[in-house]
Amino acid sequence: MNIFNKLYCRTFQFVFKVALPILPYRQPEILKSVEDVPAVLKDKNIDKVFIVTDGGVMKCGLVDGLTAALSAAGIGYSIYDKTMPNPTIAAVEEARAMYIADGGKAIIAVGGGSPMDLAKAVGARIARPKKSIKAMAGILHVHKKLPLLIAVPTTAGTGSETTIASVITDGETHRKFAINDFPLIPRYAVLDYKLTLGLPKTITAYTGMDALTHAVEAFIGRSTTKDTRRNAIEAVKLVHDNLKTCYDEPTNADARRNMLFAAHYAGIAFTKSYVGYVHAVAHSLSGKYGLAHGLTCSVLLPVVLESYGKSAHKKLAILAREIGLADKSDSKQAAADKFIKWVYSMNDYLGIPRGFAEIKDEDIDQMSKYAAKEGNPLYPVPKLFSRKQLKQLYYKVKL
Repeated sequence: MNIFNKLYCRTFQFVFKVALPILPYRQPEILKSVEDVPAVLKDKNIDKVFIVTDGGVMKCGLVDGLTAALSAAGIGYSIYDKTMPNPTIAAVEEARAMYIADGGKAIIAVGGGSPMDLAKAVGARIARPKKSIKAMAGILHVHKKLPLLIAVPTTAGTGSETTIASVITDGETHRKFAINDFPLIPRYAVLDYKLTLGLPKTITAYTGMDALTHAVEAFIGRSTTKDTRRNAIEAVKLVHDNLKTCYDEPTNADARRNMLFAAHYAGIAFTKSYVGYVHAVAHSLSGKYGLAHGLTCSVLLPVVLESYGKSAHKKLAILAREIGLADKSDSKQAAADKFIKWVYSMNDYLGIPRGFAEIKDEDIDQMSKYAAKEGNPLYPVPKLFSRKQLKQLYYKVKL
């Protein structure tokens, strides 16, 4: 990257870091069970809600407890259950039309990151009916208060119940883009580990490593605060201590609870400190080929960390020491290498591949454009990459 682009990126990031204390970040109020939701709605005089979820969550019966609680309280509801892994603009518009037709007064997202992304985007379109989803892409283009939004995560990965972001895919170009604004942060989050018990191993693996990616990228970036560093470290510790247990013992209550909070803490961390090039490249891959977001992040995380080189050694060394992989006798580079090796070993243990056969040479140029546009200047990464350097990351994970 040339010196002028570097200067622009770092200046942009510095301004954002300086503004962090005065920006209207907030955290959702935590509810312990879906049975607590009706009381919140009653208090706000809401008698009809719009539930956004997906077919898998419905099939597993994970919405049943919520709907039973709503019915018992005399609160009506309608359900949009057609959310796909990478929600599209068309899905947002379809769900928005259903919300309006059914007289919704609040939105409840039940599921992983995709239903939450879709629910946030629907809320944004309700708040800004004359503004398209594409026009809200980027930073601070929503502005208006959304209908009451409650997030009920059923996976332990995205941390989307805490974040300002909604990631949507353009169904025509397959490009993913993010809408980032403070009104998108849900007002309430239901952190009930029972909803994650028995998750399939692949989902446990992908979402767990997604949580790790959020924590690591937030920690090693250049826009951290004391609080985000603390939350990121706690998230990394919880993943280190619990993800394998969740994978091996899907009904282990303690491990599931801890992973749910790992995702939550990581979400709090990256909401303020942002992510990095893992996400920029992962979004383009999952958008183009329909790959699971957590899978793409898992594969890319150790590759990108290696590519950062010495610029990330100091902070990766801290993480390595925090989880007992290294001690004070290890150099920063040695400790960082141990951390990266551990990430590779986690992927191997969880059955996550080292790359993707789906990647085609002719697609890499366009995907790298998308990644560069997403990452620069927004992401406060340890080391800035040009589009040419980003292209190399695709080749490193191409099988």
